[in-house]
Amino acid sequence: MLRYVGVRLLMIPLTAWILVTVVFFLMRVIGDPITAALGGRMSPEQIDARKEAAGLNRPILTQYWEYLSGLMRGDFGRSQDNRQISEVIMTYGAATLELVIWALIVAFLVGIPLGRYAATHRDSAADAGLRMFAILAYAAPVFFVGLLLKLVFSIKLGWLPVAGRASTNVELRLQHVEPKTNIMVVDAILYGNNDYLIDVLKHAVLPSITLGLLTAGVFLRLVRINLIQTLRSGYVEAARARGLSSRVVTGRHAFRNSMIPIVTVMGMYIAMHFGGAVLTETTFEWKGLGYQLAEYLKARDFIAVQGIVAFIAVMIAVASFLVDMVVAMIDPRVRF
Repeated sequence: MLRYVGVRLLMIPLTAWILVTVVFFLMRVIGDPITAALGGRMSPEQIDARKEAAGLNRPILTQYWEYLSGLMRGDFGRSQDNRQISEVIMTYGAATLELVIWALIVAFLVGIPLGRYAATHRDSAADAGLRMFAILAYAAPVFFVGLLLKLVFSIKLGWLPVAGRASTNVELRLQHVEPKTNIMVVDAILYGNNDYLIDVLKHAVLPSITLGLLTAGVFLRLVRINLIQTLRSGYVEAARARGLSSRVVTGRHAFRNSMIPIVTVMGMYIAMHFGGAVLTETTFEWKGLGYQLAEYLKARDFIAVQGIVAFIAVMIAVASFLVDMVVAMIDPRVRF
């Protein structure tokens, strides 16, 4: 096990390096970031001065080495408004992390129990309905689901807020909490006001469901397919032959083993949430990393985009390692 963990740990920097390298050179394919962002708004002399200050007039390999050196120090570069990207990541990344956690809770609570139910009631009307739900949840565009939920629960029924992470007055009050985490739920708890906590939770409901249903549909289908296959295995039939109840056979013998391939796919979807939250955050004006990335794209601030995408690439590499560790704990056969 220690050897397996060691090898996987060594693969984290390698994977991150490959992803960061691809991002760096792809961003350079579009041309000079300064000219792309400020062309037509500044004189050629001013643009040249900006390029000189940013080091973009140096050879591409020199820029690449300086960029890698900065990443090793935690420096993801500066945006066009001279803001440290690492500061942007710390501020807005917490919001995205909060949204991803809520969405995963929705995905696990909806996808896994419904997938298990569909597998144990195969070919029934409930199974057919759940399969249709899974397809719709996965296929429906995130922004469409978000707009639909807003129309129903915010505008028509008036139960939940339309957008934002909290009401304006609550958000202003939580700016002064110490220590500030930028995770609204935690900040509201630290502030000690239950009304603020309820307000924050209400704002989190619709974005969490919107992003969570996408993954819930995938989880449902994966759990159903793998559990059906596992229930056909010889050792499951042997457990039934010993007189064990269907509940014990499914829960103790089949379900855990069916989760091995599912965990791998789940981990990749968790990592994808960090990059895929852009549409959800934009739809609900949830000011997280995805929302800020969209703003930088609209402003054509490709240096900032490069820094945020590089950070997401590193997070995907770390998430891949964590998934491998979970799979190794579930399946003792996973060893080098």
